[in-house]
Amino acid sequence: MEPLIQESPAVEVLYHDESIVVINKPAGMLSVPGRGQEKSDSAASRIRKLFPGCIEQPSVHRLDMDTSGLMVYALTREAHRNLSIQFQDSKICKKYIAVLDGLLSAELGNSGRIELRFRLDPANRPLQVFDPVQGKTGITLWRKLEVQDGRTRVEFEPQTGRTHQLRLHSANRNGLGCPIAGDRLYGSSSDEEHAAGERMMLHASNLVFIHPCPSGKMSFECKAPF
Repeated sequence: MEPLIQESPAVEVLYHDESIVVINKPAGMLSVPGRGQEKSDSAASRIRKLFPGCIEQPSVHRLDMDTSGLMVYALTREAHRNLSIQFQDSKICKKYIAVLDGLLSAELGNSGRIELRFRLDPANRPLQVFDPVQGKTGITLWRKLEVQDGRTRVEFEPQTGRTHQLRLHSANRNGLGCPIAGDRLYGSSSDEEHAAGERMMLHASNLVFIHPCPSGKMSFECKAPF
């Protein structure tokens, strides 16, 4: 099936049938509508416009607004329930490509496993903070791909789906100790720099799940645009 392209800003539909839609979400777009009219535009609302028979809430997972890449949406209630259970039970495989704003410590090696407990900081929403006592565990597998111009390209494979997990696992000194380039919350990037065209270098590159109906493994790959 040929990809369907939506204009300005582009939401690239990589696959669709009567039950699901797989897209390449652009950086800077919400996954679902936020509060207020100024945040009503989102990938989910675009899906509903493109597919009029779509259910009211097609989202079964989210990417941060500044993150680009692969997402799957449900068009039917049955598909929504099935996919939601797969995400809840960690049956879906996701991989991300990130460029870190610096070099990793030699002690970390070339790959590893990050396991940190973190939680929301109520005084600084939506910031997440490391909390070994009250935090919820987030687990990420990582692999160094290359070093170029003082930055490190890595592949992440999250085993859990905590809010800002990859961003915090990158930036926190108990993780990789090196924030994702262009990260406005955990790095040194600013809103002004994003307005001038800078983006966060995090992209959902691989997505594997079981199609709700008929049942069968589906695998998608979308190369990082950086």
